[in-house]
Amino acid sequence: MADRLEDVKPTRMELLRIKKRKMLAETGHDLLSEKKDALINEFFKVIDKRRELRKDLENILVPSYKTLIQAEMLMGKGEISSIAEGAKKMGGVDIDADNIMGVKVPLLNAKVPKERYYGFVDTSVKLDEAVSNFKNALNTSIALAEVEGKLDRLAEEIEKAKRRVNSLEYIYIPRLEATIKYIERQIDEREREDFFRRKKIKAIMERENNL
Repeated sequence: MADRLEDVKPTRMELLRIKKRKMLAETGHDLLSEKKDALINEFFKVIDKRRELRKDLENILVPSYKTLIQAEMLMGKGEISSIAEGAKKMGGVDIDADNIMGVKVPLLNAKVPKERYYGFVDTSVKLDEAVSNFKNALNTSIALAEVEGKLDRLAEEIEKAKRRVNSLEYIYIPRLEATIKYIERQIDEREREDFFRRKKIKAIMERENNL
């Protein structure tokens, strides 16, 4: 049996107040359960997106390294290293926030240089392919990191919703129900005592009238 709330006066006013609290708690429980279920559905959608991005990244990296090796064979590893050293560095990643059902999730935007940083003379088309492939790989990696961040936030929010739903369902609402039963029993007992008291007084008065 669930524990009841403490320091509760067994009055009709208190009974109405507790019943109202129970109704609000049940409404909150239903809303939280709906939110939790919706977040879980969204979580699995993002899981599917992560699986897709991981596959894309794997498919991009294989030809990326292949074309890089081909470019090194055609141009020489030293020349490729020299070009790489002169490459413009990535401008970092802007971190913003998106909103999924009231949950703030990270939104990433990588500042990947778009302009070429080497000339056409004495370079191989394989180098162009490798650079293009690795840019795609970088963008895909950023997208994957964004998805991983979304999963972390959604998982955290789902866990919070679960704890709140369970707290309402197994602790708070049962306590309110136990308190309602307690107050109702106390009121019923008082009313029975009052009934028998009135009945006894009535019987005494009738005897006195008959004397």
